[in-house]
Amino acid sequence: MSALLTTRQAEELHKSLIAYLTPTHPETASQLRLAFNLPETTYDSATTAKYSGLLEKKWTSVVRLQKKIMDLEAKCAALQHELDTTTPSSRKAHDPTTWLPRAPARHTLQSHKSPLTSLAFHPIFSSLASGSEDCTIKIWDYDSGDLEQTLKSHTKAVLDIDYGGPRGGTLLASCSSDLTIKLWDPSDSYKNIRTLPGHDHSVSSLRFIPSGAAGSPLSGNLLASASRDKTIRIWDVSTGYCLRVLRGHGDWVRSLSPSPDGRWLLSTSSDQTARIWDLGQQNDGNTLKHTFGDHEHVVECCAFAPAASYPHLAVLAGLKKPPQASSAAEYLATGGREKVIRIFSINGLCIKTLVGHDNWIRALVFHPGGKYLLSASDDKTVRCWDLSQEGKCVRVIEAGDHFVSCLRWAPSIWKEDRGTLEGGGDLGNGSGSGSGGAGERVVSGSGVKMVEQIRCLVAAGGVDLNVRVFSA
Repeated sequence: MSALLTTRQAEELHKSLIAYLTPTHPETASQLRLAFNLPETTYDSATTAKYSGLLEKKWTSVVRLQKKIMDLEAKCAALQHELDTTTPSSRKAHDPTTWLPRAPARHTLQSHKSPLTSLAFHPIFSSLASGSEDCTIKIWDYDSGDLEQTLKSHTKAVLDIDYGGPRGGTLLASCSSDLTIKLWDPSDSYKNIRTLPGHDHSVSSLRFIPSGAAGSPLSGNLLASASRDKTIRIWDVSTGYCLRVLRGHGDWVRSLSPSPDGRWLLSTSSDQTARIWDLGQQNDGNTLKHTFGDHEHVVECCAFAPAASYPHLAVLAGLKKPPQASSAAEYLATGGREKVIRIFSINGLCIKTLVGHDNWIRALVFHPGGKYLLSASDDKTVRCWDLSQEGKCVRVIEAGDHFVSCLRWAPSIWKEDRGTLEGGGDLGNGSGSGSGGAGERVVSGSGVKMVEQIRCLVAAGGVDLNVRVFSA
């Protein structure tokens, strides 16, 4: 013992042992005192009081420290495994086509007074909008982390927001439990330029419908909204008119996701289904293309898979050849209160079920590069699923101190590039896609080559009132 403890430490241990045994085993304590050469004069009542309970405290402290050590060892092992499975090239420099967010967040933005419900990135500028149950929308500069503006007009919780609108005239749309949709003009200090009434209950989700037009594929005048009144409405934001009402869901319509070309619209509902609508059909009675009824609980969120993911998803579907990249709606993902993610082909076949979350799934985002699917959940995490490894969960991000209710990937920047045509290249009249430089995807058609520049930028928010921004 002398090799392990100093003389003073050994003396304190002896006194602690005697103090521990004295109340229950006084004779044993007395024998120990004699064995340790501690005379009664040096072990009076004051000494007993000093060392009473000390041994128990030391023992419980050791147990707590052991648990902490075991937890740290487990984290170190997980980090080492992640490091070992990382390719050497990705360690040197990130590739936007395979980049994934990781903790800690670059910025943690705080100002909301109630849980967050939605997030949206400006398609061009470094602005991030957040909607909240506190009835406000806040505009942040995600580069600096500064709060730029607070928008107040809704009288109840803001449930969803989205940037979009006509080419050269980006708008911010918001919807609320106050039954209205509001349009805000970022170029005019986010002035509220229009309010769209029409729904008979809370408006739970909205998305601008892209036109897919050459040179500006994300622009468009149409806006889709979903409501607890069981309907989906299509609006013309330039006039404020409701153009059509889609009916078919039997309960609250929870979320919407349009296809990149704007023809198809995916919706989910509390009726435990997801539905695809063909917006190209003029007759509202013919718009419902397919109903996905494999779910056993409320379907909270959905997302169309980008064309870049077709090679990976085709393998899951058992196909030898992936669908044409020009097809905008071949696969989709849904998530909800079943705590699982289901990936479907357009014909309604569930090709993969991803299991891992411990609570409701609230948001889904496909990586623009096509290799990954990201999900946010009430289990406080964001999970990254590798579609090239049959949907294996390759990263778990602690994205909040409470439920994570919204997740958004910054939209890619599309640039028109006629260099190939001017240099004598022949694209013909067809369409296709390929790879450009790092983080770029080239899409050609109708004599125009478009280059997609992927932004390594993700935001998450939830019940802990914080917006977390992850970037490369």
